[in-house]
Amino acid sequence: MAELQNTVVISDSYEKSTRDGETLLRSGLSLRHMRMITALDDHGRVSAAAQVMNISQPAASRMIAEMEAVLDVKLCERLPRGVTLTPYGKALARRARSILLEMREADREISELKAGKGGSVFLGAVTAPAIELAVPAIREIRRIYPRIEITMQVETSNVLARELIASRHDFIIARIPDDLNPRLFESRVIGVEKACLIVRRGHPLASGKTVKLEDTAAYDWVFQSGGSPLRQAMESNFLNRDIPLPDRILNTSSLLLTLVMVAQSDAIAPVSIQVARFIQGADGL
Repeated sequence: MAELQNTVVISDSYEKSTRDGETLLRSGLSLRHMRMITALDDHGRVSAAAQVMNISQPAASRMIAEMEAVLDVKLCERLPRGVTLTPYGKALARRARSILLEMREADREISELKAGKGGSVFLGAVTAPAIELAVPAIREIRRIYPRIEITMQVETSNVLARELIASRHDFIIARIPDDLNPRLFESRVIGVEKACLIVRRGHPLASGKTVKLEDTAAYDWVFQSGGSPLRQAMESNFLNRDIPLPDRILNTSSLLLTLVMVAQSDAIAPVSIQVARFIQGADGL
Protein backbone atom coordinates (compact mmCIF):
# COMPACT_ATOMS: atom_id res chain seq x y z
CA MET A 1 0.00 0.00 0.00
CA ALA A 2 1.42 3.34 -1.06
CA GLU A 3 2.07 5.85 1.72
CA LEU A 4 0.89 9.42 1.18
CA GLN A 5 3.52 12.07 1.84
CA ASN A 6 2.71 15.34 3.56
CA THR A 7 1.49 17.75 0.92
CA VAL A 8 1.78 21.53 1.01
CA VAL A 9 -0.25 23.61 -1.43
CA ILE A 10 0.97 27.13 -2.10
CA SER A 11 -1.17 29.38 -4.26
CA ASP A 12 0.37 31.29 -7.14
CA SER A 13 -0.59 34.61 -5.55
CA TYR A 14 1.18 33.67 -2.31
CA GLU A 15 4.32 32.74 -4.22
CA LYS A 16 4.27 36.07 -5.99
CA SER A 17 3.65 38.03 -2.79
CA THR A 18 6.48 36.36 -0.88
CA ARG A 19 9.02 35.80 -3.64
CA ASP A 20 10.72 39.18 -3.60
CA GLY A 21 8.84 41.32 -1.05
CA GLU A 22 8.14 43.98 -3.69
CA THR A 23 4.38 43.59 -4.03
CA LEU A 24 3.68 47.07 -2.68
CA LEU A 25 6.31 48.60 -4.93
CA ARG A 26 4.41 47.30 -7.95
CA SER A 27 0.95 47.93 -6.55
CA GLY A 28 0.58 51.59 -7.46
CA LEU A 29 0.79 53.03 -3.94
CA SER A 30 2.34 56.48 -4.14
CA LEU A 31 3.81 59.06 -1.79
CA ARG A 32 0.43 60.80 -1.85
CA HIS A 33 -1.08 57.64 -0.39
CA MET A 34 1.65 57.66 2.28
CA ARG A 35 0.84 61.26 3.15
CA MET A 36 -2.88 60.47 3.30
CA ILE A 37 -2.54 57.57 5.76
CA THR A 38 -0.26 59.60 8.05
CA ALA A 39 -2.65 62.57 7.88
CA LEU A 40 -5.52 60.27 8.87
CA ASP A 41 -3.44 58.93 11.75
CA ASP A 42 -2.58 62.46 12.92
CA HIS A 43 -6.02 64.08 12.63
CA GLY A 44 -8.56 61.24 12.87
CA ARG A 45 -10.92 62.85 10.34
CA VAL A 46 -11.11 62.51 6.56
CA SER A 47 -12.00 66.19 6.18
CA ALA A 48 -8.93 67.28 8.17
CA ALA A 49 -6.69 64.91 6.21
CA ALA A 50 -8.10 66.30 2.97
CA GLN A 51 -7.34 69.84 4.13
CA VAL A 52 -3.75 68.88 4.93
CA MET A 53 -3.44 67.30 1.48
CA ASN A 54 -5.12 70.32 -0.16
CA ILE A 55 -7.71 68.12 -1.88
CA SER A 56 -11.48 67.70 -1.59
CA GLN A 57 -13.02 65.29 0.92
CA PRO A 58 -14.43 63.03 -1.86
CA ALA A 59 -10.94 62.86 -3.38
CA ALA A 60 -9.53 61.88 0.01
CA SER A 61 -12.16 59.15 0.37
CA ARG A 62 -11.22 57.83 -3.09
CA MET A 63 -7.55 57.69 -2.07
CA ILE A 64 -8.46 55.66 1.01
CA ALA A 65 -10.54 53.30 -1.13
CA GLU A 66 -7.62 52.95 -3.57
CA MET A 67 -5.25 51.94 -0.76
CA GLU A 68 -7.75 49.45 0.66
CA ALA A 69 -8.29 47.93 -2.79
CA VAL A 70 -4.55 47.56 -3.40
CA LEU A 71 -3.85 46.03 0.02
CA ASP A 72 -7.14 44.08 0.23
CA VAL A 73 -7.60 45.13 3.87
CA LYS A 74 -9.68 47.73 5.70
CA LEU A 75 -7.44 50.60 6.82
CA CYS A 76 -9.89 52.65 8.90
CA GLU A 77 -13.23 52.40 10.67
CA ARG A 78 -15.84 55.16 10.50
CA LEU A 79 -16.92 56.62 13.84
CA PRO A 80 -19.70 59.11 14.66
CA ARG A 81 -16.97 61.74 14.82
CA GLY A 82 -14.12 60.93 12.48
CA VAL A 83 -12.28 57.69 11.82
CA THR A 84 -9.88 55.38 13.64
CA LEU A 85 -7.18 53.33 11.95
CA THR A 86 -7.40 49.55 12.05
CA PRO A 87 -4.27 47.54 12.97
CA TYR A 88 -3.56 47.37 9.21
CA GLY A 89 -3.91 51.13 8.94
CA LYS A 90 -1.65 51.75 11.93
CA ALA A 91 1.00 49.44 10.50
CA LEU A 92 0.91 51.24 7.15
CA ALA A 93 0.97 54.68 8.83
CA ARG A 94 4.01 53.73 10.89
CA ARG A 95 5.93 52.59 7.82
CA ALA A 96 4.69 55.54 5.78
CA ARG A 97 6.18 57.97 8.31
CA SER A 98 9.56 56.32 7.91
CA ILE A 99 9.28 56.53 4.13
CA LEU A 100 8.31 60.21 4.21
CA LEU A 101 11.11 60.99 6.65
CA GLU A 102 13.62 59.33 4.34
CA MET A 103 12.26 61.33 1.41
CA ARG A 104 12.70 64.54 3.43
CA GLU A 105 16.25 63.44 4.18
CA ALA A 106 16.87 62.83 0.47
CA ASP A 107 15.43 66.23 -0.38
CA ARG A 108 17.60 67.88 2.26
CA GLU A 109 20.75 66.13 1.08
CA ILE A 110 20.14 66.96 -2.56
CA SER A 111 19.34 70.58 -1.72
CA GLU A 112 22.54 70.91 0.28
CA LEU A 113 24.52 69.37 -2.57
CA LYS A 114 22.97 71.79 -5.06
CA ALA A 115 23.09 74.99 -3.00
CA GLY A 116 25.79 74.21 -0.48
CA LYS A 117 23.58 75.41 2.38
CA GLY A 118 20.00 74.60 3.28
CA GLY A 119 17.73 71.64 3.97
CA SER A 120 15.56 70.89 6.98
CA VAL A 121 15.86 69.15 10.32
CA PHE A 122 13.22 67.98 12.80
CA LEU A 123 14.27 67.78 16.45
CA GLY A 124 12.74 67.55 19.89
CA ALA A 125 14.02 68.45 23.34
CA VAL A 126 12.89 68.65 26.92
CA THR A 127 12.93 72.19 28.28
CA ALA A 128 16.35 72.32 29.97
CA PRO A 129 18.50 71.19 27.02
CA ALA A 130 16.27 73.20 24.70
CA ILE A 131 17.45 76.31 26.56
CA GLU A 132 21.03 75.28 27.30
CA LEU A 133 21.95 73.22 24.22
CA ALA A 134 19.46 73.48 21.37
CA VAL A 135 19.12 77.28 21.17
CA PRO A 136 22.91 77.93 21.08
CA ALA A 137 23.30 75.10 18.54
CA ILE A 138 20.55 76.60 16.37
CA ARG A 139 22.30 79.97 16.39
CA GLU A 140 25.57 78.34 15.34
CA ILE A 141 24.01 76.17 12.64
CA ARG A 142 22.20 79.21 11.23
CA ARG A 143 25.56 80.92 10.88
CA ILE A 144 26.89 78.03 8.81
CA TYR A 145 23.64 77.13 6.99
CA PRO A 146 21.57 80.34 6.91
CA ARG A 147 18.71 78.85 4.88
CA ILE A 148 18.24 75.68 6.91
CA GLU A 149 14.67 75.07 8.08
CA ILE A 150 14.52 73.87 11.69
CA THR A 151 11.40 72.42 13.29
CA MET A 152 11.68 71.97 17.06
CA GLN A 153 9.22 70.43 19.52
CA VAL A 154 9.63 71.04 23.26
CA GLU A 155 7.85 68.31 25.21
CA THR A 156 8.30 65.71 27.92
CA SER A 157 10.62 62.75 27.39
CA ASN A 158 7.65 60.36 27.30
CA VAL A 159 6.15 62.20 24.34
CA LEU A 160 9.41 62.86 22.49
CA ALA A 161 10.64 59.26 22.69
CA ARG A 162 7.44 58.01 21.09
CA GLU A 163 7.55 60.76 18.46
CA LEU A 164 11.07 59.61 17.57
CA ILE A 165 9.93 55.99 17.27
CA ALA A 166 7.15 57.22 14.96
CA SER A 167 9.80 58.92 12.75
CA ARG A 168 8.49 62.42 13.43
CA HIS A 169 11.97 63.62 14.48
CA ASP A 170 15.52 63.19 13.23
CA PHE A 171 16.78 63.15 16.83
CA ILE A 172 15.76 64.25 20.31
CA ILE A 173 17.48 65.54 23.45
CA ALA A 174 15.64 63.76 26.25
CA ARG A 175 15.69 60.82 28.64
CA ILE A 176 14.69 57.31 27.60
CA PRO A 177 11.46 56.54 29.52
CA ASP A 178 11.57 53.54 31.85
CA ASP A 179 8.72 51.81 30.00
CA LEU A 180 10.57 51.77 26.64
CA ASN A 181 13.31 49.36 25.58
CA PRO A 182 16.62 51.28 25.36
CA ARG A 183 17.59 49.05 22.43
CA LEU A 184 15.05 50.93 20.32
CA PHE A 185 17.35 53.95 20.36
CA GLU A 186 20.86 54.91 19.40
CA SER A 187 21.75 57.11 22.37
CA ARG A 188 24.56 59.10 23.92
CA VAL A 189 24.74 60.43 27.48
CA ILE A 190 25.32 64.21 27.41
CA GLY A 191 24.79 65.19 31.04
CA VAL A 192 22.70 65.08 34.20
CA GLU A 193 19.69 67.36 34.56
CA LYS A 194 19.37 69.06 37.96
CA ALA A 195 16.06 70.39 39.23
CA CYS A 196 14.77 72.86 41.81
CA LEU A 197 11.45 74.24 43.07
CA ILE A 198 10.14 77.66 42.03
CA VAL A 199 7.58 79.93 43.70
CA ARG A 200 6.42 83.50 43.13
CA ARG A 201 7.95 86.54 44.77
CA GLY A 202 6.31 87.09 48.15
CA HIS A 203 5.40 83.42 48.56
CA PRO A 204 4.90 82.38 52.22
CA LEU A 205 7.82 79.95 51.90
CA ALA A 206 10.15 82.58 50.42
CA SER A 207 10.77 84.44 53.68
CA GLY A 208 14.42 83.40 53.82
CA LYS A 209 14.01 80.69 56.43
CA THR A 210 15.07 77.11 55.75
CA VAL A 211 12.18 75.27 54.11
CA LYS A 212 11.63 71.59 54.81
CA LEU A 213 10.06 69.31 52.23
CA GLU A 214 7.11 68.57 54.50
CA ASP A 215 6.37 72.33 54.58
CA THR A 216 5.56 72.23 50.86
CA ALA A 217 2.96 69.44 50.87
CA ALA A 218 0.09 71.72 51.92
CA TYR A 219 0.42 73.96 48.85
CA ASP A 220 -0.81 73.57 45.29
CA TRP A 221 1.69 71.90 42.97
CA VAL A 222 2.15 72.10 39.21
CA PHE A 223 3.57 68.85 37.85
CA GLN A 224 4.32 67.36 34.48
CA SER A 225 2.15 64.38 33.63
CA GLY A 226 2.48 61.19 35.64
CA GLY A 227 5.45 59.06 34.62
CA SER A 228 7.70 61.95 33.57
CA PRO A 229 11.24 61.59 34.99
CA LEU A 230 11.14 64.98 36.75
CA ARG A 231 7.86 64.13 38.48
CA GLN A 232 9.08 60.66 39.42
CA ALA A 233 12.21 62.15 40.98
CA MET A 234 10.18 64.69 42.97
CA GLU A 235 7.68 62.13 44.21
CA SER A 236 10.53 59.79 45.20
CA ASN A 237 11.88 62.55 47.45
CA PHE A 238 8.56 62.61 49.31
CA LEU A 239 8.25 58.84 49.55
CA ASN A 240 11.86 58.30 50.67
CA ARG A 241 11.23 60.68 53.58
CA ASP A 242 7.84 59.14 54.47
CA ILE A 243 6.12 62.43 53.63
CA PRO A 244 2.61 62.25 52.09
CA LEU A 245 2.55 63.19 48.42
CA PRO A 246 0.94 66.54 47.52
CA ASP A 247 -2.75 66.06 46.73
CA ARG A 248 -3.54 69.47 45.21
CA ILE A 249 -2.02 69.02 41.78
CA LEU A 250 -2.35 70.56 38.32
CA ASN A 251 -0.92 68.31 35.60
CA THR A 252 0.46 70.05 32.51
CA SER A 253 3.39 69.78 30.12
CA SER A 254 3.12 73.49 29.28
CA LEU A 255 5.94 75.57 30.75
CA LEU A 256 3.97 78.75 30.04
CA LEU A 257 0.95 77.53 32.03
CA THR A 258 3.27 76.37 34.81
CA LEU A 259 4.83 79.84 35.10
CA VAL A 260 1.45 81.58 35.02
CA MET A 261 0.08 79.34 37.80
CA VAL A 262 3.17 79.90 39.94
CA ALA A 263 3.18 83.66 39.33
CA GLN A 264 -0.52 84.12 40.14
CA SER A 265 -0.91 81.79 43.14
CA ASP A 266 1.01 80.12 45.94
CA ALA A 267 1.63 77.05 43.76
CA ILE A 268 4.99 75.28 43.72
CA ALA A 269 6.55 73.75 40.60
CA PRO A 270 9.64 71.59 40.04
CA VAL A 271 11.66 72.76 37.03
CA SER A 272 15.19 72.27 35.77
CA ILE A 273 17.97 74.53 37.05
CA GLN A 274 18.38 75.92 33.52
CA VAL A 275 14.74 77.00 33.39
CA ALA A 276 14.96 78.59 36.85
CA ARG A 277 18.08 80.54 35.88
CA PHE A 278 16.43 81.73 32.67
CA ILE A 279 13.40 82.98 34.61
CA GLN A 280 15.60 84.66 37.20
CA GLY A 281 17.63 86.35 34.48
CA ALA A 282 14.42 87.74 32.99
CA ASP A 283 13.64 89.56 36.29
CA GLY A 284 11.93 86.54 37.81
CA LEU A 285 8.31 85.92 38.59
